[in-house]
Amino acid sequence: MTSAPELRAAPPASYDRLIRDCGLPRLEARALMERASERRREWLIAHGEDPVPEAIAAAFATLARRRRDGEPVAYLVGEREFHGHRFRVDPSVLIPRPDTETLVDWAIELAAPGARVLDLGTGSGAIAVSLALARTDLVVWATDRSAAALERARDNAARLLGTERGGSDAICWRLGAWWKAIAEDERFDVVVANPPYIDGDDPHLAQGDLRFEPREALTPGPDGMAAIAELVAGAPGYLAEGAWLLLEHGLEQGAAVRARLEEAGFAAVLTRRDAAGHERVSGGCWRGGAYRNVGSGGRERAISPDPAASAEAVAATASGGTRLTAPTSHS
Repeated sequence: MTSAPELRAAPPASYDRLIRDCGLPRLEARALMERASERRREWLIAHGEDPVPEAIAAAFATLARRRRDGEPVAYLVGEREFHGHRFRVDPSVLIPRPDTETLVDWAIELAAPGARVLDLGTGSGAIAVSLALARTDLVVWATDRSAAALERARDNAARLLGTERGGSDAICWRLGAWWKAIAEDERFDVVVANPPYIDGDDPHLAQGDLRFEPREALTPGPDGMAAIAELVAGAPGYLAEGAWLLLEHGLEQGAAVRARLEEAGFAAVLTRRDAAGHERVSGGCWRGGAYRNVGSGGRERAISPDPAASAEAVAATASGGTRLTAPTSHS
C-alpha cells in the first residue's frame, strides 16, 4: 500500500512578491515595507528575493490594508520628507507638502542676517525647523493652538536640529491661536503662515488624504479666506518697519490675498508660484520698507511710487521669481 503524499506548507513569500501583489503603487508599497521591516530601501532592493518573516509579513499586510482604505502613507510610516529633511507626523498635524517649500524658500531669501522670523500655526514644525536648519543666524519663533501639534514640532526640532544647534530650544515656542500667542510688544522681521484656506463645503475635504488630516488645519469654516483675513488684519501690530508677511493660499486665491494685503497698507505686494506653476504664496512689505531685500538674489532697492507696477510684478512671477514692486496707493 502506498502512503498519501505529504502536504507541505507553501514557502514564505519574498519581499518583492509582497510589494508587487499588495494592490498598491510600488513606491507606496515599498515605503510601507520599509516601515514594517524596519529596513532601508537599499536593503529591500538587495534582498528582494529573500523570504519575509511571518511577523513582518503580517505587519505589512495590516499597513497595506489601511492604505487601501485611504489612510495617508505619511501617517502610516510616521514621517514625510520636506525641504530635504524627514519630519515625523501623526494625525494631530497637517502632512507637509512640497507646495509649502515655496514659502520657506522665499522667507530664507527675504530674511536679513539675524532676523526675527515667526511661523504662525507651525503644525509639525516643518516650516520653522526648515528655516532654522537653513539659516542658523535667524531667531525663529513658532506657534500653534494645538498642544499636541506643538509637542510634535518640538520633537522634530530636537531630532533634526540636534544638540549642537540647540535642539528644540533653538526655536521659541508659543501655544495659542494666531496673534494671541504673541506678546503685544514683540516685533518680527518676517512672518510666515500656512493657514487653513479651504472653504468648509469644498468636496475635496471628503476625498483622499484630506479625510484623515486635522480639519481645523485645512479649513477655517465656511469662508476659506477667514484665517488669512485675520492674519492680515492683526499683522501690523507685530511687524517691524519694513517687515514682510508671507501667506500660503489656494491656487485660486492669489488675487484675493493680494487685495487684502494692499487694503491693509502693505507695500510691494506680490505672489510667488509653486513648482507646478500655481499661485501659492503672496506677501507684502509693511510700510517703512523702502529699502528691503526681496529675494531671488535681488539687491535692496527703493520702492517705486508707480501703483501700476504691482500688477506687473505678479505677472513677472510666472516662473517662480519675485520682484520688488510699488504698493497700491491708499488714501
